[in-house]
Amino acid sequence: MKRSRDKAASELFAALYPRLAGWCRRLVDDDETAHEIASEAFTRLWARWTKVEEPRGFLYVTAANLVRDHWRKLERERKAMRRVTSEVAVRPHPEQADPSVRLLVQSLPERLRVPILLHYYADMSIREVSALTERKEGTVKADLHAARELLRVHLRRSLDHTL
Repeated sequence: MKRSRDKAASELFAALYPRLAGWCRRLVDDDETAHEIASEAFTRLWARWTKVEEPRGFLYVTAANLVRDHWRKLERERKAMRRVTSEVAVRPHPEQADPSVRLLVQSLPERLRVPILLHYYADMSIREVSALTERKEGTVKADLHAARELLRVHLRRSLDHTL
């Protein structure tokens, strides 16, 4: 029993780890952090191995949450550095902030951010995102539409201020 469980886990790791780590790499721009996040997602899956019905989905949702935590930590560090180096006085208005798509995705509410990450960054279908988030497909489509609209508005506003 334990041997078959170990074998299944090993096969799952071999099949999914490279893609999961690559997905994380695109989100965090750092190989080491991406591998840490992917490894942590697998560690958490292994801890719940017998209770998880959809391991692939569990891994991606867990990794998305870990990426979000990483982004928050980086933002806290950036804010602390700005305070320490007294750049607060020269900081541009929020509308003039970096129009990076990743930063904009990070700023989305979680209900919009998770479907965007799973659909566009993990290449999951609407049906897969629906199953993983336990939302109806129509809701996922509406959330993706709302997220794209928010991103479009923010990008346009950022670009208008840089011209």
